[in-house]
Amino acid sequence: MTTYNEDTICAISTAPGVGGISVIRISGVGAFDAADAIFSSKNGKKLSVSEPYTLVYGTLHDESGNIIDNIMTSVYRSPHSFTGEDIVELSCHGSLYIQQQVLNLLTQNGCRLAMPGEFTRRAFANGKIDLAQAEGVADLIAARTAASHRLAINQMRGGFSRELETLRERMIRFASLIELELDFSEEEVEFADRTKLTTLAEEINTVITHLKDSFAIGNVIKNGIPVTIIGETNAGKSTLLNRLLGEEKAIVSDIHGTTRDAIEDTITLNGILFRFIDTAGIRDTTDTIEKMGIAKTYGKIAQSTIVLWLNDITEPVSAAMAYDIKARCEGKTLIAVQNKCDKISEATLADKRSHLAEIVGDKITIITISAKSGKGVSELQKILTDSINITADNNDVVVTNTRHYEALTHASEAMQRVLEGLATSISGDLLAQDIREAMQYIGEITGEITSADILRTIFSKFCIGK
Repeated sequence: MTTYNEDTICAISTAPGVGGISVIRISGVGAFDAADAIFSSKNGKKLSVSEPYTLVYGTLHDESGNIIDNIMTSVYRSPHSFTGEDIVELSCHGSLYIQQQVLNLLTQNGCRLAMPGEFTRRAFANGKIDLAQAEGVADLIAARTAASHRLAINQMRGGFSRELETLRERMIRFASLIELELDFSEEEVEFADRTKLTTLAEEINTVITHLKDSFAIGNVIKNGIPVTIIGETNAGKSTLLNRLLGEEKAIVSDIHGTTRDAIEDTITLNGILFRFIDTAGIRDTTDTIEKMGIAKTYGKIAQSTIVLWLNDITEPVSAAMAYDIKARCEGKTLIAVQNKCDKISEATLADKRSHLAEIVGDKITIITISAKSGKGVSELQKILTDSINITADNNDVVVTNTRHYEALTHASEAMQRVLEGLATSISGDLLAQDIREAMQYIGEITGEITSADILRTIFSKFCIGK
């Protein structure tokens, strides 16, 4: 049985289906032999003797010499390729028949079909990228907005990995000083000032904490900022959702309690993905189903980053509801939205705004809109984007991956034990154990320390052909 790196693999790397062009990638020690068996260049030159980084024009043919397509091939030689192996990419026309014929011919000539993410996994195994960069590749493919694209590009190009490498160097320095202390402990020679060690440990922990805390915003940028629209029945929540989305997503009716379940959809504003959630109107009711919807509303508030509290400006504001909502939105961005401004005069509008400000306080943003006509909605969108403090132009390293967050959390816990040990003058061997544990968790992120199960889980989420 051949080992992992002895196989030559092939797969369609472009999107499934019919298209103008389809790219079929071959990687491994037999890439050139497999390609030469089904491809003839116009100049008669074999791909196996072609210069790297060249395009070669010719024909694809079957074993009987029947022409399948006229194509361009790209040639890359080990170790200067994405996978670190010999690679040939066949750019043929995007016919499903042609694609299948090419794959059949390649498998007949020594290739096997690639598994999901196998090209990227080989790049990792051959030292072309680390594990964090490999996960950045997957994030880049899945990116739906400018912000998530920027974060994925930064990770794929090694921005996060460089931050971790600097961090690891500091941890190695700390560990080496502790090991020296242990080696010469019986000779009463001091190699490490505990005060300086504490300063170094605090610096390390500050960086880990900063990276760990960035996950709070990185995760929502990657998956969408959850924005819950709440308020009493008939305040115009569904109308606002439809206005923001630009389509009739939610049913709009004058009947109270129309919305009984959460309705979600996403839009991109200023390069940031927002996930809007329309919820059941909050009111006292005896309807069992409506009560369940209101309970879901409160649950969505707890899961949200931003809450839009919609009020019908023609109706009095419930102070009791305002206090309850403020309490439920503690630690979140709460925006009070006065809707239906087109139904009252400017003088009344000023009074209503002043009254709401007295109830909610000056720390909560108040905006007046008409969801029906669209008045003020663009200003509301600007408030939403301004409330997110990471933009597509920001070059900070931001953690977006749950696996990375968990590893950083464990590393932070280990560093907390180091700091506590330094404060209580604990023995050096216990300090060394904790710092090594922290280093192990950091190493798991980049793949310096990993297991086959973790690799299998990560790369199984990739598309075939990447």
